[in-house]
Amino acid sequence: MDRKILFLCTGNSARSQMGEALLRKHAGDIFQVFSAGAVPKEEIFPPVVAVMREIGIDLSGVKPKGVEDYLGKVHFEKVIIVCAEADRQCPNIFASSQRLSWPFEDPAKASGTEADILAFCRDIRDQIENKIQSWLMEERIKPQCGGETGVGP
Repeated sequence: MDRKILFLCTGNSARSQMGEALLRKHAGDIFQVFSAGAVPKEEIFPPVVAVMREIGIDLSGVKPKGVEDYLGKVHFEKVIIVCAEADRQCPNIFASSQRLSWPFEDPAKASGTEADILAFCRDIRDQIENKIQSWLMEERIKPQCGGETGVGP
């Protein structure tokens, strides 16, 4: 399986981690899926871990990764940029890859009560999943049923 996809955002603590796990769930038999951040955070945003667990995806123990982990080491067929800031920060990174821009709001910037923050994270999770499913249909890639819900290295 040589079809490698990278989800890229600023901190690799929310959106790109969700994208990686959700694409792996829906098309992990077709793509090797990775994620990275331009400036990786120390940990995944805990409410993101919680809302992913709600749908059977365990992100506990997964650590944010930086783009330097892949530069010059992995060629990606596509780089999916899930935040506008990373798109501005990294305009020429992975230039030989097809770049897709799918900006979503940052769950880590949610405010309010714990319930408000979880609801916001669920909304972003669902937006990312819907976008992935639409993209797979556009690409005429049949999503797998259920699928592998673990996350990669």
